[in-house]
Amino acid sequence: MAGLIDTHTHLYLEQFDGDRSLAVERALAKGVEKMLLPNVDQDTILPMLQLCRDFPDHCLPMMGLHPTSVKPGYETILEEMYVRLKNEYYVAVGETGIDLYWDKTHKGLQVNAFRTQIEWALEFDLPVVIHSRNSVDEIMEVLEPYRNNGLKGVMHCFPGDVQQGRWFVDFGFVLGIGGVVTYKKSLMAEVVKQTSLEHLILETDAPYLPPVPYRGKRNEPEFLPFIAEKIAEIKGINSLEVAKETSGTSRLLFGL
Repeated sequence: MAGLIDTHTHLYLEQFDGDRSLAVERALAKGVEKMLLPNVDQDTILPMLQLCRDFPDHCLPMMGLHPTSVKPGYETILEEMYVRLKNEYYVAVGETGIDLYWDKTHKGLQVNAFRTQIEWALEFDLPVVIHSRNSVDEIMEVLEPYRNNGLKGVMHCFPGDVQQGRWFVDFGFVLGIGGVVTYKKSLMAEVVKQTSLEHLILETDAPYLPPVPYRGKRNEPEFLPFIAEKIAEIKGINSLEVAKETSGTSRLLFGL
């Protein structure tokens, strides 16, 4: 299954310190030719950029501040990131968004940081990569004023239901589908079934959320074909069609 694109992987994190280059090589051997790297915070920037220098044809960076990293004083971090966006190459703004799973203390700060990064996406004509854990309704509320103004992006690891999925597709976004779609009790199967393939892209979120049969282990980009195959099964189509369509959408969205 050649030409696959993992649109969301954290290969630069410490979980890959022992075999990072081998993990990239394993992914390439399985047909995953591009791996897009969302940033987390100020400490992940340099490791992420180093991986992109090591594999310039295959690993591509994004720039953003993850919502769980938004704390008082976050504005200084965003200022530094904005300078990088102005002067360096990135394929997207992200990952950003709202996360109300771990802690709701800084919800207001998360919303403000999210809005700032949406403005970056518009300014630099880049897609925005949105994290939305326990916060889909809040994300929709923030996005609504930006409807029909050219904002584009992806709902990373989309956690919503079919109706919410339709809302984001109507807004002009695509849905990022990862390993969760392979889990028995996942609602994602129905979302995938009810959403046109042209509005879906593939991601692993490695090292997190590995697909079946690797659940409980470290996730890797090389497992992306399992996600493509599950989508194909749900839709009753060939997995090569899934690979071709999702990669085409990804190339268009991220300007690859």
